[in-house]
Amino acid sequence: MYKIILSKQVQKFLDLLSDEYVRSFQEKLNILSKNPFSRETNLDIVPLIGKPKGFYRIRIGNYRFLYEIRKSEIIIYFYKAESRGDVYKK
Repeated sequence: MYKIILSKQVQKFLDLLSDEYVRSFQEKLNILSKNPFSRETNLDIVPLIGKPKGFYRIRIGNYRFLYEIRKSEIIIYFYKAESRGDVYKK
C-alpha cells in the first residue's frame, strides 16, 4: 500500500472545497493507495505530457490534482491542485 503525502498547497486547496469534493478526493485516494497504476475509468487519471515518467493528474469535477508516484519510496506525492484552467500554468 502506498503512502499518500499532500503538499501544503494541496491541503489548503482542499480546505476551501465543499465536503462533497473532499469526500470524492478521499475515495479516489483510497483506490490509488492500494494500486496507483489502476486503470479504473472512474479515477480519470492521465500521465502529464512534458514531465518525466511517474507524473500524473487526477480530475475531480472542475479541479485537477497533480501528483508524482515515487516507487522506490512507496509514496504518492500530491504537489499541486487548482481549477482546470489554472493548474498547468507555472
